[in-house]
Amino acid sequence: MLISIKTHLNYTTATSCSLLLQIEAAQDIAQVCESSHFTTSDEIYWNIIPGEENIGSRRWGQVEREFACVYEAKVRVQRPACDVADLSAHHVTQLPSDVTKFLMPSRYCYPEAFLGFVPEQFGTLWGGALIAQMSDWIKENFTYDISASNALTTATDSFHARRGVCRDYAHVLIGMARSAGIPARIVSVYGPHVNPQDFHAVAEVFLDGAWHIVDPTGMADPREIVRIGVGRDAADVSFMTSYGWMEMKKQTVEVSCIN
Repeated sequence: MLISIKTHLNYTTATSCSLLLQIEAAQDIAQVCESSHFTTSDEIYWNIIPGEENIGSRRWGQVEREFACVYEAKVRVQRPACDVADLSAHHVTQLPSDVTKFLMPSRYCYPEAFLGFVPEQFGTLWGGALIAQMSDWIKENFTYDISASNALTTATDSFHARRGVCRDYAHVLIGMARSAGIPARIVSVYGPHVNPQDFHAVAEVFLDGAWHIVDPTGMADPREIVRIGVGRDAADVSFMTSYGWMEMKKQTVEVSCIN
């Protein structure tokens, strides 16, 4: 599947401002950038560093007054279909060190908040079957609402409100999975059928010795998703983090399937 991506950001700032940008598609065995172009309105020196877990990359830059960029790419995605419900989980005592940290609480995801709800709602389900049921439950019981959350909203807040945007859906699934002893993390992605079109967030869970994408909003097919970066929660994968006040003038994301 060839995915076309075009992202346009236009922000202004009152003073010189440092920013950390993460909008470019990662390269891995399941997705290959056949072409990519990143341009800015002003010449900026970029310090390019690896993303979390060495997945994707980030750009440190210094901007003056205005920042505008365009990122365009064609990405070939060859991620095989996988039914998460058929996968088995590892016992927590057998998890590798680089995966264990994704069981722990993070800024937005507190697994302790779900310790009572998960067994009460899902009984003795385990592994991938449990993850599939959790994802379906979130999709069926939550309302997608762009005004329901902000930068301080946690998975616990979203769970009680039963509404939010993609990052909130992903946070709830991550919190639930961790409470059941299944490592989970967030993934920033591009998805061709996301509505409204924007940067998208999904979850990844560690089952059968590998990470597997799950989208509790139901909008994105893992076979068509283009990963940007991963992290413990949304704090690690923000498309732009500014050290100084920035005001958005325009922001568009266009993603489509070419074939």
